[in-house]
Amino acid sequence: MSFKSLKKQLEVIKRGVVEIITEDELAKKIERSISTGIPLKIKAGFDPTAPDIHLGHTVLIQKMKHFQELGHEVIFLIGDFTGMVGDPSGRSEIRKPLTSEEVLKNAETYKEQIFKILDPEKTCIKFNSEWFEKMSAMDIVKLGAMKTVARMLEREDFKKRFVNHQDITILEFYYPLFQAYDSVHLKADVELGGTDQRFNLLMGRSMQKTMGMEEQAIVMMPLLEGTDGIQKMSKSLNNYIGISEPPLEIFGKIMSISDDLMIRYYELLSDVSVDDLKKLKDEMKDDSLNPMELKKRLAKEIVRRFHGEMAASESHREFERIFSQKELPEDIPVVKLRWEGEEMWLPHIVASCISESTSEARRLIKQGAVSVNGVKIADIESKLKGDREYILRVGKRKFVRVVPHTSAD
Repeated sequence: MSFKSLKKQLEVIKRGVVEIITEDELAKKIERSISTGIPLKIKAGFDPTAPDIHLGHTVLIQKMKHFQELGHEVIFLIGDFTGMVGDPSGRSEIRKPLTSEEVLKNAETYKEQIFKILDPEKTCIKFNSEWFEKMSAMDIVKLGAMKTVARMLEREDFKKRFVNHQDITILEFYYPLFQAYDSVHLKADVELGGTDQRFNLLMGRSMQKTMGMEEQAIVMMPLLEGTDGIQKMSKSLNNYIGISEPPLEIFGKIMSISDDLMIRYYELLSDVSVDDLKKLKDEMKDDSLNPMELKKRLAKEIVRRFHGEMAASESHREFERIFSQKELPEDIPVVKLRWEGEEMWLPHIVASCISESTSEARRLIKQGAVSVNGVKIADIESKLKGDREYILRVGKRKFVRVVPHTSAD
């Protein structure tokens, strides 16, 4: 197996990276890999705590792809065992553990989704229940003897909860130990993780050293900002772009991001080469490129990755038709809604058709994100009569045709 030069590998690996611990160690590992022809073992762990993946999750998977293309062995570790414990990273309270059924169901979804980025023939998928379920109670106890409570309380989120007299379970202390043992068992040369995983990643190095192994290098990636450009991408903050969302929804959300965030998305999510990325950044600085066209190119690439070429082209055309020509989409979903009385409260209609709750509907209306038959409505006390149809629009991309049914129907 032939490998690219050390310089070229580091150039690709360092793209978008926040920190490498340590770069010298990583370079030595790569040099050894080049000379022996033995690929490095690159580990990244994912707890299947949710059934779907958004673009924020794919930052790590994209970096795995970089290592894969450089000829190294990537191990996509599904934490079906640790997922039932719950990662305490960044948590201000005890995380509710998932059932084994929930974890396995989510894990199957993950397996389907990651191969839209990684090469399935070159990807090793592991489940950490494979080794943890074989460990005895005493084996688990011995893991706990490797670190002191004082060392655990150096961790920022634990420290804050301890100072604020908030509960911390012993099980949460075990989570970084479990993650560290994954690295020991897999003999990982490199572990990838987000900046919020620093404590857990370093624990892996520490445990490998304690067990007489060469310490893994750590490659830390940033946490991707959501569509608001401020907060970490999160479903709970409604600033996420889910990879299983409809193509037009993905396309439109990417078109809504700022120009600065677009460059960051290119760096962390796009397949453009390192050289092309540098050229793109330079051309953005001297205004020789139209940001809108660059955003369309990025949107097409992301949609193509998760939904195919045809979906990318169709969503591009549909976006142009709706937003450039101010037309309605061709296939607006129809919702038949039963009206109780002559009029119905608008937040209730929005919640019944598009949003997840009445409180969210009220918020959207207050923000001016709701239009009825082309007219923006910001009064949450508004009501609609049940004697006609309505085109309801929320934000720039969500449309629904509301067909009223009265209680007499």
